[in-house]
Amino acid sequence: MIRSFLVLGITLAAALPAKADLTHRLSSSVQLDVGGASTRAVRLPNSFSISGSGIDTSVTAGGSTTSDALGGLGAATNGVNAITVPDVTQKTAGNSFTYSVSYSAGDTVPTSAPTVGEVPAFGDVTSTAAGTNTGLAGTITTAGAITISPGAGNTSAIGQVISELTAR
Repeated sequence: MIRSFLVLGITLAAALPAKADLTHRLSSSVQLDVGGASTRAVRLPNSFSISGSGIDTSVTAGGSTTSDALGGLGAATNGVNAITVPDVTQKTAGNSFTYSVSYSAGDTVPTSAPTVGEVPAFGDVTSTAAGTNTGLAGTITTAGAITISPGAGNTSAIGQVISELTAR
């Protein structure tokens, strides 16, 4: 009899369903981008520098002379400054001396807003042409195979397939 209950118990245990939650999720995407035309323009500033040793400097302005003056940027006309360079004399005849002046004129201030498609005459300009979708394509098969083809300039193609399997 005990043997009968043992066989019956094993049979019932084998017949009970197993509990397992399985989740399978697939997702795929293709992103195709065609960039627009763009221009970045930065107006460069005025710059003036002066350095030296073993020299005396003076600047004459408005009829009077100022000793130990270094000169510099004057009034601006349309965004570009005039410069005043000092008169320089050697402090002690026969001694060594150095003297250097550097000036970079900045970009002029535009007098009107730019027209679309027009690039201003600034010293720092970066332009990017509009992209074209010639040849731009992307596909993903049901098997998850990705085929992407970038188009002409200023385009991009990205593809991805995600497969998740969760067992609880």
